[in-house]
Order: sequence, then C-alpha cells, then structure tokens
Amino acid sequence: MDKLVRGNSTDGSIRVFSAITTDTVNEAHRIHSSSATASAALGRLLTAAAMMGAQLKNDTDSVTLQINGDGPLGVMIAVTDSNSHVRGYASNPKADLPPNAKGKLDVGGAVGGGFLSVIRDLGLKEPYIGRTPLISGEIAEDLTYYYAKSEQIPTAVALGVLVDTDLSVKAAGGYMIQLMPEASEETAERLTKIVETAPPVTDMITSGMSAEDIAFAVTNGFDMLLENSCPDPAYECKCSRERMERALISIGKQEIREIIDEQGGAEMGCQFCDKVYKFSREELEALYEKAK
Repeated sequence: MDKLVRGNSTDGSIRVFSAITTDTVNEAHRIHSSSATASAALGRLLTAAAMMGAQLKNDTDSVTLQINGDGPLGVMIAVTDSNSHVRGYASNPKADLPPNAKGKLDVGGAVGGGFLSVIRDLGLKEPYIGRTPLISGEIAEDLTYYYAKSEQIPTAVALGVLVDTDLSVKAAGGYMIQLMPEASEETAERLTKIVETAPPVTDMITSGMSAEDIAFAVTNGFDMLLENSCPDPAYECKCSRERMERALISIGKQEIREIIDEQGGAEMGCQFCDKVYKFSREELEALYEKAK
C-alpha cells in the first residue's frame, strides 16, 4: 500500500514530505498503457502532486500541476485533492525515447522545454496560478526552481520511478524538504549536504525503506516529529456521467443541436481514466431542453 508522511523539525526550521506511490503510478500506467518513459514522467508528476496535496487544508481545495513541454510527451497534467488522491495524463502516453547518456530513461528529453504551471484552487474567487520555465524537464529540478522563484520557499525535491522490464512500475516515490523562515544558513548547508549524498529515491524504496524511513534519512541529524494522520496516496478519477452531462449542457443549445443533427449521438471520453460515456439521440434531446 502507498504511504505519505509529513513532519517538522522541533525547532520549526524545516518541514518534510515523503511518499511511496508505487501502486498509484502503476494504476496510471495500467489506465494509459504508457511507455516506460511516459510512466516515469507522469509518475514523478503524480508523486509531486500527492505531496503537495498534503499541504492543503480543506476538502474542496485542489492543486493542478501542468507541464507544457515541446517534447514528444506533449502536455502533462496531474491533479490532487487534500487527501492526496491524484489523477493525471500525458497527451502522448505511448511516446518513448532511447536511454539518455547515463543509460537512464530520458524523461528530460521526452518532456522537452516549456513551462510548469501550478494552479491552486483554494475556494477563493480566482485560483492562484504560478508559472516558471522548465529548467531540465526532469520534473524534480523544475519543481525546486518553481518553489524558489514563484513561492520564495527554498525547497529540495527528489522524485523517482523505476520501471520493470514488463513496463510495470517496480518502485515510485519522492520527498520534499522545505526551509521555513526560522531556518539558519547552517541548517540550509547541512540539508544541502544530506540531499547531495542521499541515494536515489527508488534505491531507498527497493532496499525496503518505508516513507517514514526516507523522511528520517533525508533529515538525518535534525530532531523531527512526523505526523501519522496523512491519508494514503491513491489514483482516483472523479469523472461521472453527471459531470459529462453538465459539460454537454454548458456548450449550449446550438452546439447540442448540431451534434444531434450531424451525428445522432455522442461519445465523451475522460482523459484521466480513459472511460467513455455514450449519449443516444434521445438523451441528447433531453440535454438540449435543459441547455440555455
């Protein structure tokens, strides 16, 4: 079972989030039948979203991470709620590239250059939108840059997805360490050294370390208090037939009439779970009457 933990140092100088998301990323791969590189890229984005979901306070809050890259994967989106229930997709989940110069999955090349947008919907009149350029396409580095430039929070982000030979996800997870205003330069230097020498996330997971073990390992030497009230991350699509009906109604009478006259019925697919909803002529006629 996937697991997420969060904690703070007793002096209030740092906070940490750590997650194992292997099952969640495997479910995304199952739904989208993604290539190895696409699974690694989307898995990293979903893991980051799950940890950011743990920062939300209200049940109605949400965070959307959107990568508009010019690589073969196209647009990538991951959405989370306050329970770290995530969903996401890549425009081209079958896209793949040869290994990079280090013999690793070429996530950076598959993502390409472009922008990262973080959209926080906190129930206010307008969502908060932060946008920064991609600096590597590797996602963890791009999020580290985003936090520094857009939110002015010094943050170290590490993400990892290990894809097995049968394309299933063998291990996935990540951690996020943030410096609070109380943090001293000494604290920042100590954390930098820890992060620089820490093993890859997937190595820690495959060695048997838990989310708690990882959180303590990357804050070694600090007095940490971990909460045990975090919900478990999971892949969860929120689509429904009712939502699709509302979407159809929202396009207006004229557009619905054109669909009826030209096609006689309609099919609507959910990009997050690939489920298809079919609407007959009779059902469209009923929606036509409800539309403005």
